[in-house]
Amino acid sequence: MADFQLTTPVALLIFNRPDTTARVFEAIRQAKPPQLLVVADGPRPDRPDDIEKCKAARAIIEGVDWDCEVLTNYSDVNLGCKNRVSSGLDWVFSLVEEVIILEDDCLPHPSFFRFCQDLLDYYRDDKRIMAISGDNFQLGRNRTEYSYYFSRYNHIWGWASWRRAWQYYDVKMKLWQEIHDGNWLEYILGEGQSVKYWTKIFQSAYDGKIDTWDYPWTFACWIQNGLTILPNANLVSNIGFGEDATHTIGSKSRVANLPVKEMNFPLKHPLFLLRHVEADDFIQRNDYNLSLFTRLNNRLKRIITKAE
Repeated sequence: MADFQLTTPVALLIFNRPDTTARVFEAIRQAKPPQLLVVADGPRPDRPDDIEKCKAARAIIEGVDWDCEVLTNYSDVNLGCKNRVSSGLDWVFSLVEEVIILEDDCLPHPSFFRFCQDLLDYYRDDKRIMAISGDNFQLGRNRTEYSYYFSRYNHIWGWASWRRAWQYYDVKMKLWQEIHDGNWLEYILGEGQSVKYWTKIFQSAYDGKIDTWDYPWTFACWIQNGLTILPNANLVSNIGFGEDATHTIGSKSRVANLPVKEMNFPLKHPLFLLRHVEADDFIQRNDYNLSLFTRLNNRLKRIITKAE
C-alpha cells in the first residue's frame, strides 16, 4: 500500500454528525484524494440544535491540508434523506465520470480506496457491473478464493460507481408500475418470498412512504440486470449506531460496527462473472426476509439515530 496513490475523486455525504464525520474525514485525509466533493443536507426546521451540528460537521471539511480540489453542495434547507442524497449524487456524477462514495458514518479501512480504484478501472467499460461496495455482511463466511464476488445486492455503506451506471437512477422509480405489472421481479428474483418482500418495498418507495434514496438505486441496478462487486472481507464499518444511541437497534444489529480487514493486493480477480447465489441467499434470508413492518421499523430507527 505504500506506493499506492489515490487518483479517484471521493464524495462525502454529511448532515449533523460532527463526531462520526470527523472520523470518516480523517480516513479520507489519510488517503489524500485529488478531489473531494461534499454533499450536505440542511438543518431540520423543528430541530434548533441541528443548526450548530450541521455547521460543526461542515467546518470539518475546512481541515483539508493536502493538494485537493474541494467542491461543496450544501443545502440551506432540509431536503431529507431521499432527496438530498439523490440530488447530491446527481450533482457529483454531473462533474466526474467515476467516484468513491462515503457517508458520514461509514468508516473505511485504508485498503478500501485502492480496492475501489483498481476495480473502477478494471470494470470501467463492463456494463454488467453497476457498483463496487466495500461491505461484506457474510459474518466471517469465506465465500470465494478470489478477492471479491458478484452480488445482486448493492450495499451502500462505502461504495463506488460510474456515471454510466448512475444515469439509470430514477428517484421516482417511474418504471416500477411496468415492472410490477409484467411480473418482472419473478424473473429477477425467482424465489417467491423474495418477490413478495421486494414488491412491498418497491411499492412503498414508489408511493413515497419511505424517505430513502437507496431502494430506487437497487431498483435501477436490477432492471438493468446489473451486478455489484462485494469484497471477500469487510472493508467498511458503520459507526453510526453506538450503544449510547437510544433510538436505534444499535449493537443488536448484526451489521453495525463490523470489524474491517485489510485487502491484499494485487487483487485476485474471478475467472468468471456469475452472481454468488449462496452468498445472496444468505443476505436475503437474514436481512430481507423479515416482515415489512419489522424492516420499515428498523429502517426508521436507523434514520432517527442518524439524525440525533
